[in-house]
Amino acid sequence: MAEVLTSVGLDVGTTTTQLIVSRIAVENRASSFAVPELAIMDRQVIYRSPVYFTPLVGHDLVDGGAIREIVAAEYEKAGITRQGVDTGAIIITGETSRKENAAAVLENLSDYAGDFVVATAGPNLESVLAAKGAGAVDYSEKTGKTVLHFDIGGGTSNWALVENGRITGTGCLNVGGRLLKFDQKGNVTYASPVLEKLCKLKEGDVAARSQVEEVAALLTQALEMAAGLRPATELLERLATKEANNYASLRAGSQTATRQEPPVISFSGGVADCIETEYPWLEFGDMGPLLGQAIRHSRLCRGEYRLGAETIRATVIGAGCHSAQLSGSTVFHRNVAFPLKNLAVVTAPEELVRLDGPGVLALKGMESPSYAQVRDLAEDLAARIAGPVLIALEADMAKALGHALALRLPPDRPVLCLDRVRLRAGDYLDVGEPLGPALPVVVKTLILQR
Repeated sequence: MAEVLTSVGLDVGTTTTQLIVSRIAVENRASSFAVPELAIMDRQVIYRSPVYFTPLVGHDLVDGGAIREIVAAEYEKAGITRQGVDTGAIIITGETSRKENAAAVLENLSDYAGDFVVATAGPNLESVLAAKGAGAVDYSEKTGKTVLHFDIGGGTSNWALVENGRITGTGCLNVGGRLLKFDQKGNVTYASPVLEKLCKLKEGDVAARSQVEEVAALLTQALEMAAGLRPATELLERLATKEANNYASLRAGSQTATRQEPPVISFSGGVADCIETEYPWLEFGDMGPLLGQAIRHSRLCRGEYRLGAETIRATVIGAGCHSAQLSGSTVFHRNVAFPLKNLAVVTAPEELVRLDGPGVLALKGMESPSYAQVRDLAEDLAARIAGPVLIALEADMAKALGHALALRLPPDRPVLCLDRVRLRAGDYLDVGEPLGPALPVVVKTLILQR
């Protein structure tokens, strides 16, 4: 019989804020004579909030009080309470993540929204959630086609390369519909700092449509470069977000250059709604309509392209339905106070002592290890780790290692061993209350731009 979790997704974006509630069905896929194997079998959205403009105080602060009011009102409309939320994600995206108080707003909302709701921000996770929420991952899996998905919001464009239903690359550019804002007469009310040297318009200027079209054309060229449809210039590097580790990572095209068929280009985000529908250019008080039309007439739409099954709601659907996964079923935990939040991931025991907060050690583990191998690993870890021993393994050996550690550590020392969880240095991990023999986990990034 399936167990049902209540999941919440809240996306606080550059332009809009929205919330969804979903039900996630978890079932044991193993026979009654085998080790339990819990899996997420179904995700169903049961409530969608209206789309709110993200409340700001001036240009520099997120109005945390107003967002709390939105969450409280929407919880009531959805018929849920804080105590009834099992999992989910609050994700702060795009230019909003650069606001001075973004981290404080996230922390405040996470505690308010539920015990196991992830407060997170970072373009890698945004790219993954948007591609899943828009249906790009499902489309690639069902058709076998390679898909390059762009989620184009108010401040940034996150891309994800999807091959046979697997996300193999992500990236982010400072390309979005609200990098320029206007009043109803075309007076510039905001010009993003990322447009410096790319745009002569500044706050207080009266914008002509042709001037905004020039900026939209430049931003679209950067997207074409990222897709490998135009030779890369310094424009691409100029519009890269700070989290891009190297120049090559900006280009999904470099990963598809050897393919006989170009990828299907997929779009979501608020700007996606302006690609096939032409709105008056001042309709939304920003450059989104003209950016959408520039994309429609660009190289991005000359081949096979599609709008996501979800556009403006893609990221919040991903946050509410696709952020949680399950560990393996042969886990071990002792004296652990769940939920665990924001465990920094390290790959060597000595790195744990350098952390300012709690950490988890990520190991590959061993396939079918012998007793001696498990014993030796447990003795090594017990000798090298002080404090709580929190281990995440890719291999299915957590229960054996956990028992071996427990024998070698004082009984009051917390021990947690997870398996079937793949982590990288720089990730963060949240672990929820046990769900049968498994544990719900969320792998995330916690990058807040300043």
